[in-house]
Amino acid sequence: MIDLDTVKAHLRVDGDEEDSLIQGYIDAAFSTFEQWTNRKLIAEGEPLPEPAGSSIIITKAIRQGALLLIGHWYAGREAVVTGTIATEMPMATQALWGPHRWVNL
Repeated sequence: MIDLDTVKAHLRVDGDEEDSLIQGYIDAAFSTFEQWTNRKLIAEGEPLPEPAGSSIIITKAIRQGALLLIGHWYAGREAVVTGTIATEMPMATQALWGPHRWVNL
C-alpha cells in the first residue's frame, strides 16, 4: 500500500541494507491501522467487498499516518518513554487515523 522506495525517501535512507527492517515496519504500520481503527484496508483500485462492512480504501491521510508511524519506529526502535509514560503511537498519526476509527456500539 506504500512502496518501499517511498518509505525510504521519507526516512532519507539510501542503500538496501535495511530493506527487510523497513518492509517489516510498513507491514506493521498497516496492521496497526487495522487493529487500532477496527477497519480492513483495501488498496486503491481494488473493489470493496460485498458487503463493505468496516472496509475502507486507503486515503492520503491513512498513508501519511503510516509514514509518520514508520518514521517514529525507525528513529526510536523502541517505545518512547517520557517520565513514566510510554507513547506507543505518535499524536500526529492518531490525528490522521482517528477519523477512520470504527466503533461498535
